[in-house]
Amino acid sequence: MAYLLQVDFKHEGPYGDEMAKAFSELAKSINEEPGFLWKIWTENQQTNEAGGIYIFEKKEDAEKYVDKHTKRLSGFGITNANMKIFDINERLSQITQSPLK
Repeated sequence: MAYLLQVDFKHEGPYGDEMAKAFSELAKSINEEPGFLWKIWTENQQTNEAGGIYIFEKKEDAEKYVDKHTKRLSGFGITNANMKIFDINERLSQITQSPLK
């Protein structure tokens, strides 16, 4: 079973292409996290929010990443991040075209 980590927080920018340039090295480093499968980056400039949806192989890997990412975000001055881990219903997700197998 895979696990979903949902993260969102207040973010004053950058957004779009500037965000992609600013965080490309961070994105590459996330690929190296234990149990990491993939991430969708989220942003909403109108509400000053950003975050992401992550998929991990094991709940323990997601929990360890929450600890690491909380510290990382704190270093950026972000202390109000919402982070939630969910079980994934893979059977229903496959019906709705999830890339999970």
